[in-house]
Amino acid sequence: MLTLFIQFSFSFLATAAFAIITNVPRRSLVACGFSGASGWLIYWTTTQMGANVALGSLLGALAVAAVSFLFSRWLKLPVTIFNIPGMVPLVPGGLAYQAVRNLVVGNYTFAIQSLVQAVMIAGAIALGLVLSEVLNHNIKNFREKKDLIRFSNKKDR
Repeated sequence: MLTLFIQFSFSFLATAAFAIITNVPRRSLVACGFSGASGWLIYWTTTQMGANVALGSLLGALAVAAVSFLFSRWLKLPVTIFNIPGMVPLVPGGLAYQAVRNLVVGNYTFAIQSLVQAVMIAGAIALGLVLSEVLNHNIKNFREKKDLIRFSNKKDR
């Protein structure tokens, strides 16, 4: 339980700090922190249960995108204000660094392994954002069509 609290706290702080650096509105800082922390907790829990890191990143990105969508509706701000800082804990920066370092040192096998894994994680994050955006767009269109049908049915009566 303590480990979960520590994971939440540091991912929240990292996300909020990046949100400050990127100059988001002050009223959205806590929401940004929660979006990043939610994505990290999903990622961390998934990988602790033995799943692949790319799958954890995909699920974490979906969580960040979903929470960002909810906060954007609630605070009436663009989704990107919450998406961009929220993805910071998921970015495989350390793995990309290890890939470049091993490439420079001459350990090409490990460099290629690290690079492939970093690209897979980055692709999973991008796929998670795209899937969430498509899902949100389809839900929005479905609601609009449903409201249009309901309005036209009331008009016919």
